[in-house]
Amino acid sequence: MIYYPDAFLDNLLMEDIQYGDLTSRALNIGDHIGTMTFTRREAGCVSGITLGCRLLEKLGLVVTTHLQDGDFANNGDCLITAEGPADALHQGWKVAQNVLEWSCGVSDYMARMLEIYHRYQPQGQIACTRKNIPNTKLLATQAVLAGGGIIHRQGCSETILLFANHRRFLSEPDNWAQHVKLLRQAAPEKCIVVEADDIGQAREALKAQPDILQLDKFSIEDISLLQQEAPQIAPHCHLSVAGGINLNTIENYAQTGITLMVTSAPYYAPPADIKVHLNPKIK
Repeated sequence: MIYYPDAFLDNLLMEDIQYGDLTSRALNIGDHIGTMTFTRREAGCVSGITLGCRLLEKLGLVVTTHLQDGDFANNGDCLITAEGPADALHQGWKVAQNVLEWSCGVSDYMARMLEIYHRYQPQGQIACTRKNIPNTKLLATQAVLAGGGIIHRQGCSETILLFANHRRFLSEPDNWAQHVKLLRQAAPEKCIVVEADDIGQAREALKAQPDILQLDKFSIEDISLLQQEAPQIAPHCHLSVAGGINLNTIENYAQTGITLMVTSAPYYAPPADIKVHLNPKIK
């Protein structure tokens, strides 16, 4: 479960509603009781349900969920129904719709990537990086998880990941064995992940026996070659691939045999199309 603090919910609401819905006030319909439905126009994985409900409930609306985060919606399936005063319905409309559209876009993109990936690597994992759109980390995290993905790392304090940008500050930038030894001593409870930028670096890094070697922007040919070499050099090291992995390329990468892909692509997926319909409640 992803926890959404009240301050986060309030910020989302206040970005849009501020002093209420002026149109409802001008028409004097604010006290009229009505219903609002959120429907997915196209089939796909859904997310943002929990957050959308919390937002609508903050406005005093009575909310019913018809699907849960991670469920598959058919074309035209209703996701959420809300009931209450017209002014509250109109204030919650766009905020909840924006959350659902963006979140569903991310989760469905992830689910579609995994569907292709698992044809070749049934146990393979796709991990999303911390390179999410600024101020969307909570939304992005729940959407990725709903789509079946995992999170690569939530922040730089969470895991050990040795980049070339770290190594350049060391007196011996290419002494991989010393780097890995130092990292194991300083962070004995952490998995040691190192990133290589070319096949020469990858071979040297493998000799240092890291836990995971991340191959950044490697060609399919070099990835396949390292898949054959790695078990002889570092039998306990796992390979992961990062850079250039998206819905259009995942099939090619899947065929290399790598069981961990690292990507940011789902964050930039087109939003889903969520239809919102408001009606007065029939007495």
